[in-house]
Amino acid sequence: MGEPTENHAAGAGRPGAAQRSGSVAGQARTGRVPDGATRAAQSRSAAIRSRVREQRRSPARPRLWFELALIGVSYWLYSLVRNAVPEHATTAQLHSSWIWHFERALGAGVERAVNHGVNSVTWLIVGMNYYYATLHFIVTIGVLVWVYRRHPGRYAAARTVLFVTTGIALVGFYFFPLAPPRLMTGGGFIDTVKIHDTWGSMASGPAAHVSNQYAAMPSMHIGWSLWCGLAIFFLARRAWVRALGVLYPLATLVVIVSTANHFWMDAVGGVVCLSVGFVVARLVYHVWAYQLPRTPAREGDQRPVTVPEQWTAPTAVAGRR
Repeated sequence: MGEPTENHAAGAGRPGAAQRSGSVAGQARTGRVPDGATRAAQSRSAAIRSRVREQRRSPARPRLWFELALIGVSYWLYSLVRNAVPEHATTAQLHSSWIWHFERALGAGVERAVNHGVNSVTWLIVGMNYYYATLHFIVTIGVLVWVYRRHPGRYAAARTVLFVTTGIALVGFYFFPLAPPRLMTGGGFIDTVKIHDTWGSMASGPAAHVSNQYAAMPSMHIGWSLWCGLAIFFLARRAWVRALGVLYPLATLVVIVSTANHFWMDAVGGVVCLSVGFVVARLVYHVWAYQLPRTPAREGDQRPVTVPEQWTAPTAVAGRR
């Protein structure tokens, strides 16, 4: 009688223990190890996050055809939007008067004196007219090409700075139409392009009917030239080339004032736009544009591409069968 009772008790205890053990183990397995589909999804998500982080730390070499198309389309849109902004002449004249009076109240209304003084030297002012009309595009494109070829790892961030700067400028053109000094009523400024019969501005002479004459704030001549100057200063190796990078935006400032195409306050607006462009690029790439590696970290890396083990698990199981 005692033996069966003992056996029953032992037998009764073992299933319960096994059940509890199996339940705990099952819970542990369920909590720690997801099924194959979940693991694969997590691995793909981790791989994407890793790729994004890698792209931020060291942007890949840009594709030439894509960059050419992007620059062409972007400049076309820039010109289209800039020239499509309504030319509110009355508002633009009012804003121009505000800036002129503000500068004079500060004792810094120097534009008219500079404009008249430089205009008295014919060869100098004619040269400035052509400078204003041409170098704005030639130097900017040249620096873009140079950064693309010599500093491919920094190109994407530098290009982002330029594009953001230009986009913000379009907002300024729309919400703050401004007559340049040469068009300001009663300002006494000289339109040097008309006086010397030179082709020096898309907003003077025959080209005036296809260009918004009141898109003066902010000055993209300053925004773009300062972008070029900083790129040259931080990335060039030779001291004299870096010095040219510093002088280029300063010379541009003298030109835009001498030709009466901008107030110096417009130049301040261009600097503000460029500063925002650098901050946006800093947020995207986690470092300043010129602190990125000169060449992409992945360039020249010929190691075989690997994938997480889970991705190939179904294939391996089928092979074993």
